[in-house]
Amino acid sequence: MNTNEQFDAIVVGTGISGGWAAKELCEKGLKTLVLERGRMVKHIEDYPTMNDDPWDMPLKGELSVEEKKQQHVQTRVNWAPKADNKHFFVNDLEHPYVEKKRFDWIRGYQVGGRSLTWGRQSYRWGNIDFEANKKDGYGVDWPVRYKDIAPWYDKVEEYIGVSGENLGLSQLPDGKFQPPMALNCVEEDFKKATAKKFEDGRLITIGRAAHITDPNHNFEGRGVCQNRNRCSRGCPFGGYFSSNSVTLPAAERTGNMTLRANSIVHEIMYDDTTKMATGVQVIDAETNEKLEFKAKVIFLCASAMASVGILLQSRSERFPNGVGNDSDALGRGIMDHHYKLGASAKVDGYLDKYYKGRRANGFYIPRFVNLDEKTKRKNYLRGFGYQGTASRGDWSSGIAEMGYGKGLKDEILKPGSWQIGVTGFGEFLPYDDNRVLLSKTEKDKWGLPQLEFDVEFKENEYNMRKDIKAEIVAMFKAAGFRDVQPYEESSGPGLGIHEMGGARMGRDPMTSVVNKNNQVHAVPNVYVTDGAFMSSSSCVNPSLTYMAFTARAANHAAEQLKKGRFS
Repeated sequence: MNTNEQFDAIVVGTGISGGWAAKELCEKGLKTLVLERGRMVKHIEDYPTMNDDPWDMPLKGELSVEEKKQQHVQTRVNWAPKADNKHFFVNDLEHPYVEKKRFDWIRGYQVGGRSLTWGRQSYRWGNIDFEANKKDGYGVDWPVRYKDIAPWYDKVEEYIGVSGENLGLSQLPDGKFQPPMALNCVEEDFKKATAKKFEDGRLITIGRAAHITDPNHNFEGRGVCQNRNRCSRGCPFGGYFSSNSVTLPAAERTGNMTLRANSIVHEIMYDDTTKMATGVQVIDAETNEKLEFKAKVIFLCASAMASVGILLQSRSERFPNGVGNDSDALGRGIMDHHYKLGASAKVDGYLDKYYKGRRANGFYIPRFVNLDEKTKRKNYLRGFGYQGTASRGDWSSGIAEMGYGKGLKDEILKPGSWQIGVTGFGEFLPYDDNRVLLSKTEKDKWGLPQLEFDVEFKENEYNMRKDIKAEIVAMFKAAGFRDVQPYEESSGPGLGIHEMGGARMGRDPMTSVVNKNNQVHAVPNVYVTDGAFMSSSSCVNPSLTYMAFTARAANHAAEQLKKGRFS
C-alpha cells in the first residue's frame, strides 16, 4: 500500500458496525480504507468447520486443557469457544487486560469480528429506551428519539433480512420483517397459557433474528437459513447476516474499498490548526511495522471497549486525556446486560410430537415491567426480557450400558421428554464510576497500554436479577410445567457480550463525547458508531441499533464531505 495516499474515509474495525460503515461510505463514492486488527477471514473459504458433524470433532467438541488455558476468559461464557469455533475467539494469553473488578471481555479479532459468532437477535429500541435517562435521572439524555432512527431501522432490517412477528408493542417497535420462524408445540402452548394467566401484557413471540426465511426475496449471493444451527462456525449459505457475507462484499463491489487486515489502530492523529483528525497510526500485527494512514473522515467501529481505548490513547497538547475528552466522560458509563440467570423446567406430554431441523432461534418474552403505573416495580428501575427455547431430551436412553443389539438400536431412535429453559436479559444503568481506563503499568505485546476495567453490578442490578428469576418461575408454574428450577451462575459485567458505553452520545460536550450524529464533539470528522456511543443499554440485543446509527452517521459524513466541511 501507498501510505501517502489520501483516503476519503478510514473505517476502524470490520464487525457489525465497521461492515456497515464500509458499505455505506463506499456506496456513496468515498475511497475508503478499512482497517482490521485481526487476521483475514474470507466468506466460505475461511470457515474450516462449517460442514463438520459432531463425530468430526475431537473431545466431543470440547477444548483441550491447554486450549482452555489459552482462552480462559473466552470460555467463561460456556457455550463458546468450542472446537468448532475456537478460531473465531481471541487467545487471552496474547490479548490480556486488567480486571480491577471482574469483567468478562469476549472478543473476536478477525475480519468480520463478532458478526461471525453473534446471536443474531435483532430488536428495535422504542421511545421508552431513548427517554429513560431523562425520566429517571441516570446517565445523560439521548439527543435523539425513536422517530429519528426509525427510517434507518427500516433500511437495515430490509437489507440484512430479519425474520420476526409484528406485535404492536410500544416498548418493542414493529419492523420490516421476513416471515417468522415457527414456535414448536410446547412453546405455542406456553404462549397460550401466558396470555390466559397474566393480565399485565406479557406475551411469547418467536425471536426476531437476522436470518433470511423468504426464498423469493433477492439477497445478493445469499440463500435462506438452512436450519443447521451451525452459525458460529460461519454460514456458507449466507443465511444469517455477517459482515463477511453481506456488507463487506457490498463495499468491495463498488471498487472503493481497500481492506487491510493485521492492522492495529492505536491512535487518531489530530491537527491543532484545522481542529480535525488527519488519520490514524497503526502497528502491523505481524511485522510490528509502524504506519500512518490519512483520511478526511474517520469511523471508529473497533468494538466498544477497543474504540474507547483508541480515543484514550490519542493524546496531544489539545487533548491530554484522550481525543475529544474535554468532558472527562471518556471511558465512563460502561454497561452490559444481565445474563446467566433464569429458569428451567420439565414438560409432561407431547411425546407424539417433534420438530424439524435445528432452528437457530428461540422464543422471546418482551419487557413487561416498569412500563406504566400498573407494571411499576418499587425496588428497581428499567426492565428486562427473556430468551428461551423448548426442546426434546438428549436421547440419553441410548446409553450403551442400558441395552444392546436390537433393543439398543430401537431405543436410540426415540427422543426423550420435553424440557424448557429461559435466560433473562436485563438493563444495566449507566453509572459514571463504572469505567475503563488505560493501565499505568501493564502493556500488551505491541507495547500498548492494556485496558483496565472497573465495572460492577450495583443495587438496582441485583434487585432486578431477583425479579428476573422470580417472574419466569411464576410463568413456568402458571403454565403447569414440572420441576421448575431457577438458576443464576457466577458472572460479571461483559458476559452478556453486549458491552457498551464509554463514549456516550449527548447534547452537551461537557457531559458527553459524541453528538446526535455520532461525531466527537470537539473533532467533528471522527465518528464513533459501535457500542461505545451508547448512553443507556435498554434490555434488548443492541446490534441492530448499532447498524442503524452507523448507516445514519455514514450518510451524514458523506453529506458533510460533499459540502467540503472536512477539507
